[in-house]
Amino acid sequence: MTRRVVPDHAPSLIPDFGYDPPDVPLSVLYEDAHILVVDKPAGLLSVPGKLEGRQDCLISRLQAEYWDALVVHRLDCDTSGVMIFARTKQAQGFLGQEFEQRRARKTYVARVWGVMEEDRGHVDLPLGSDWPRRPRQMVDPENGRPAQTDWEVIGRDETETRVRLHPLTGRSHQLRVHMLALGHVIIGDQIYATGAAREAPRLMLHSETLSLHHPATNDRVTFSAPLPF
Repeated sequence: MTRRVVPDHAPSLIPDFGYDPPDVPLSVLYEDAHILVVDKPAGLLSVPGKLEGRQDCLISRLQAEYWDALVVHRLDCDTSGVMIFARTKQAQGFLGQEFEQRRARKTYVARVWGVMEEDRGHVDLPLGSDWPRRPRQMVDPENGRPAQTDWEVIGRDETETRVRLHPLTGRSHQLRVHMLALGHVIIGDQIYATGAAREAPRLMLHSETLSLHHPATNDRVTFSAPLPF
């Protein structure tokens, strides 16, 4: 295996961005003795950041009301929508396997720049870190990890397209880079978008649904969060 060497002059792996988390109440979509399902707001970290001033996050807010909440997965800071948390170590391990074994199914809705001509499609492009420009990711056919996304158009207007995205893998920034590779960057993306496509109050990406097996009953359950844009 070829080892990738990070050059000495590479910038910090954590970008120095201004963090101003939204002051909004928790939105708990579902709770029982085993799990908590929450609608994460855009602009709030899922877990604490590594730099100073990045301690306010969804898990810390959640644990202030539910002391037993445990992290299972994450959403990007700028992405909103469905997140699931465990309330026991057993549930955490079970749910972790749902994601690792790809039994968890997710859908996202995004507004992307430009009018997509096709109604649906499949992206199969391996992704890897763009080391000199971290946290950017990039299509990397040589060293990237497999990444696949199905997409379908659900609306169009003169300048943009609304799409529903079905990630089949869970790579960092997968949906953002796959849409960029198609020539239709997600609107409001402060990392990948440029020009008019960058000018939006938030990243127009929302985790709409999450379907997986319940850790206590093993029944498949589906949770959804209302679309905020």
